[in-house]
Amino acid sequence: MRAIESRYRITIVAAMLVAASGVLAADKPMPSDAQLIASAMRAAPPAVGKGATIIAMSPDGTMRTLRQGTNGYTCMPDNPATPGPDPMCMDKNAFEWAQAWMGHKPPVVGKIGVMYMLEGGTDASNTDPYAKKPLPNNHWIKTGPHFMIVGADPAFYDTYPKNPDPDTSMPYVMWPGTPYEHLMAPVK
Repeated sequence: MRAIESRYRITIVAAMLVAASGVLAADKPMPSDAQLIASAMRAAPPAVGKGATIIAMSPDGTMRTLRQGTNGYTCMPDNPATPGPDPMCMDKNAFEWAQAWMGHKPPVVGKIGVMYMLEGGTDASNTDPYAKKPLPNNHWIKTGPHFMIVGADPAFYDTYPKNPDPDTSMPYVMWPGTPYEHLMAPVK
């Protein structure tokens, strides 16, 4: 069961990375495993990164485990094909939330998950969970270093700003009014 769950998690992450930013550019050299692990660990607080499973995307889009973890978090290194630093780390509930997002299905409400992107994040639409590029009506923003709370009850998100063009230096709700709304909490 554990092996199936592990493969399932890797598949979710691979789909997220491909959907969000495409596969690694063929003209960029692949970093060493040690460099990938160091990048992935910078996504989360040191205690989380230290015990996390580290996975990385190969140039062909498949995922491989670089290090098996012990704390239920999975971290991924920066994707050099994206414009900004975007290593990410998620707990189990956040993976389930991400699967719902990738599958265009509603996530389980009230099953809170945590994601870390302490090195920053790729620019994204604040209103359209599936936007691939800036358009006049999709409120493209630069996220910066942050952590996210996903899967909370809608009333939780109602206590934070839901402006389509938020002040990204303060906590705000990304993708408000969709099943994938989540709290973005800047850390710098």
